[in-house]
Amino acid sequence: MRELDSIAIVGAGRLGSALTAALAAAGHVVRGPLGRGADARGATTVLLCVPDGEIAGAAARIAPGPLVGHCSGATGLDVLAPHEAFSLHPLMTVPADAGAAVLRGAGCAVDGSTARALAAAETLAAALGMRATRVADEDRAAYHAAASIASNFLVTLEGAAERLAATAGVDRALLAPLVRAAVENWAARGAEDALTGPIARGDEETVARQRAAVEERAPDLLPLFDALTDATRALV
Repeated sequence: MRELDSIAIVGAGRLGSALTAALAAAGHVVRGPLGRGADARGATTVLLCVPDGEIAGAAARIAPGPLVGHCSGATGLDVLAPHEAFSLHPLMTVPADAGAAVLRGAGCAVDGSTARALAAAETLAAALGMRATRVADEDRAAYHAAASIASNFLVTLEGAAERLAATAGVDRALLAPLVRAAVENWAARGAEDALTGPIARGDEETVARQRAAVEERAPDLLPLFDALTDATRALV
């Protein structure tokens, strides 16, 4: 489509760099990643890869005419006014050394202020090998919270497990296959059918011994352990 004849990426962070490389590899004409003050004059589509708090300011600097999108998961389209606007949020972590294929196969939340803008977001997602789903403005905070629980909070949780395992002389590497298997089971079966362990078995004596060990060796983790125990019992 004509809107994707010339794409400008504004923001030279990890995501901006990865999107530039991936779209160029897909055969698109891409400018960037440009600095956050760029007006992207001459581009038909501009994609802002800047922190949420800087989206409105970056959008205000864009010369009138192109479609303008952002890559925020929690932010609506109003911050891009008065541009014809879209959003493209890859549901994937992007490490510093990410290659052009890092986003392929990932989910992607899209939206658009017009049918043309939405179509452009969906076309970009397809070019990047992502699976697009439309998430409306009023649903974006809940969607992004789910993403944070699934990714950020999971890392925090594994950090707690790593700390406690270290008190028993167990290295993080030994936990990793268990974590991968649990995630794969959840992905294939859903939470209720994937759950294993003492709470799922109704083995409250073991849970009590676990709690005592946490209280002794990492007492600051006890509120987290108790909250997760309660949540797991509710899931069962």
